[in-house]
Amino acid sequence: MLARITVRMIDEATIEARAGDGGNGMVTFLREALRPLGGPAGGNGGNGGAVYITADSSINTLLKFRWRRHFIASNGGNGARNKKRGADGKSVEITVPVGTEVSMLNPDSDTGRNSNREATNYSFIGDLVEHGQRLLVARGGRGGMGNAEFVTPVNREPLLAEHGGGGETVQLRLNLKILADVGIVGMPNAGKSSLLAAISAANPKIADYPFTTLEPTIGIVEHGFDAFAAVDIPGLIEGAAAGHGLGHEFLKHMQRTRLLIHVVDGSTDDIGNAIRSIDYELAAYDETLARRPQIIAINKSDLEDVDVLRAEITEAVRDIAGDNRPLFFISAATRSGLEDLINAVAYKLAEIREASPQNITSTSNASTNTYHYEYNDDDGDDPLDRDDLLVIKPLASRGIVFKRNDGAYRIVHGRAVRLAKGSNLDNWDALVQFQHWLDRTGVTDALRNAGAKSSDLILVGDWEFEWQ
Repeated sequence: MLARITVRMIDEATIEARAGDGGNGMVTFLREALRPLGGPAGGNGGNGGAVYITADSSINTLLKFRWRRHFIASNGGNGARNKKRGADGKSVEITVPVGTEVSMLNPDSDTGRNSNREATNYSFIGDLVEHGQRLLVARGGRGGMGNAEFVTPVNREPLLAEHGGGGETVQLRLNLKILADVGIVGMPNAGKSSLLAAISAANPKIADYPFTTLEPTIGIVEHGFDAFAAVDIPGLIEGAAAGHGLGHEFLKHMQRTRLLIHVVDGSTDDIGNAIRSIDYELAAYDETLARRPQIIAINKSDLEDVDVLRAEITEAVRDIAGDNRPLFFISAATRSGLEDLINAVAYKLAEIREASPQNITSTSNASTNTYHYEYNDDDGDDPLDRDDLLVIKPLASRGIVFKRNDGAYRIVHGRAVRLAKGSNLDNWDALVQFQHWLDRTGVTDALRNAGAKSSDLILVGDWEFEWQ
């Protein structure tokens, strides 16, 4: 006997993205019989692979992130002899549904592997609302330069090379919000799913008990040569915005809609209170939802009690909702009044689109489909710079030198650290060249400004030496 397996919609996930490290530059000299003066020939390392998140309209859930949470790009290859450059690392593309918001764990937050971190520890970095939009979330380390790049008229035999830069590692929270033109809201068992099934090809679960709908259901409604998407969320109850019932988990999907259809059970004893309760929960969750254009649909007009009391119901609705919300009596069961409702929704959507043609939640730039954090590079020479990338948030600049409690001074300038790691500073000539490089780039001045004096211990990377 086969068991039925029900897969719930997954609209939140936490993942880790790790970019690849850059390859190391090489220190070597060309030694060939017919080229005795070949000179420095160490090649540059390749750049590490990056990690991108890309919106894909063929995906509608974040379910796959239940089983895979770590995404790692490959490292760049090391430089080789004869100035051969290492291969670039392969980047990783993470596909997510259209409508996914991406947030990054703040660097000063606890980095332990606790999946239940508060959402306030995350900062919003991007909203992927169009198919093909890409977000660069972890940038690969730059490849280190080989000694051939350090040749100068004064220094013809450089012994310095850069260690590859480290790739970024970030903790990300993915939050899916369905993209739909119309949101269908209401109390449990008001007939929301029945309405969606009647006006579209959607096939939501329908039954005569509350909370039949356990996850959002989306359907496409055709209107002449046009069409619009409508989403039905689980029924709201009093206290939904505070987490009561099922609907609170999916209220966020209403934030992207342009128009709401408020479905009310016409046979309920207190229609005014039912409308007031839903309005309150929408406003408590998000004030903008309370201001969203709304159409009221009184369902179950096929019942005799509802049909007889139309005037009284209309008056009760007007007392609560005023005259700003169009009112329709419908029957999802018999399809009575649905044509008028769909016409009203289509006309209202046309007005909204004309007034605000851009998607109300899109934060992307229309001229580009890729955006990212600005990459901070100490020497300002970033081979990965892209003119077509929109900068969203610059990273804070880093210092150059700091003094430790034991009196030693540590150099934290990024390129200086990479040079120290990539060069053999046990070699006296290499150490002298390294100190000359510190003089030219202003690191020596930073040491003096920090209070460093002759014979003080200087730390950089894994190396330590006395400052002369």
